[in-house]
Amino acid sequence: MFSCTKKPANKIRIATAANAQYAISEIAVSFTKETGTATEVIQGSSGKIVAQIKAGAPFDIFISADMKYPDELYKLGLTKQKPAIYAFGKLVLWTSKDIFPNLGQLTKENIVHVAIPNPKTAPYGKAANEFLKQSNLLDSIKHKLVFGESVAQTTQFIASGSADIGFTAMSVVLNPQLKHKGHWLVMDSIAYSPIAQGAVVIKKQNQNTKQAEQFYAYLFSDKAKIILEKYGYSN
Repeated sequence: MFSCTKKPANKIRIATAANAQYAISEIAVSFTKETGTATEVIQGSSGKIVAQIKAGAPFDIFISADMKYPDELYKLGLTKQKPAIYAFGKLVLWTSKDIFPNLGQLTKENIVHVAIPNPKTAPYGKAANEFLKQSNLLDSIKHKLVFGESVAQTTQFIASGSADIGFTAMSVVLNPQLKHKGHWLVMDSIAYSPIAQGAVVIKKQNQNTKQAEQFYAYLFSDKAKIILEKYGYSN
C-alpha cells in the first residue's frame, strides 16, 4: 500500500530495476547537485515495479532492466513518451567464495546452490535462463537453482554464501561495496538476448512533470553515460 501523503513539490521519485540502482543513485546525486531537484531512488525487480505503477504507485520515472516493461506501460497510456534505451547491461557469473567462477564449476558436486534472479519478473533472470539453455546446462543444474526476487536479492544470496555461485548484473559487482569481494566472470553475450534497458517518465499520478523530464534528459547526457560506463554498461 502506498501513502497518500503529498510529495514535496521539488522532489522526484525514481523507480529503478535493482541492477541499475547504484549507477542511478550516483546519477541522481549528480543531477541534484546541478539542478537542486531532490530525488528518491526506489529499487526492485522490473516486473514488480510495473505492477506497482499499474496500481497507482506515485513514481515519476521508471528505469527498467529491459524494454518489455516500459513498452507495456507505454501501450497502456501510462507514460509521457515511448521508452528509449539508456544502456545495455551485461550478465556475469559471480561467487563470494574462493573459487574461480567458470561454467565447469556449476556441475561440480561441491556447488550445491546456484542463484539466479526470477526469470518471470527480472530481465537478468530471463537472460541467465537463456544463457543456461544455450550452454546446455539448464537441465543438469535445474535442481541447484535458487531464485531471487530481483538482482538485489540474488546478489544477497551470493554475497552471504547461502548460494555458492550465481548470475547477476555486472553493474552490481562493480559497485564500491562489492567491487573487491569474490570473483566474477562476464558471460558471452552471444548466448542470451541483448539486455537493452529502457526508461520512461510516468504519466499516471505524476506531480513533477517538468523535473521528471529534466532527469530523463539528464539520463541520456554525456555525464550520465560516463557513470553508466563505470558500472559496466554499454551504449
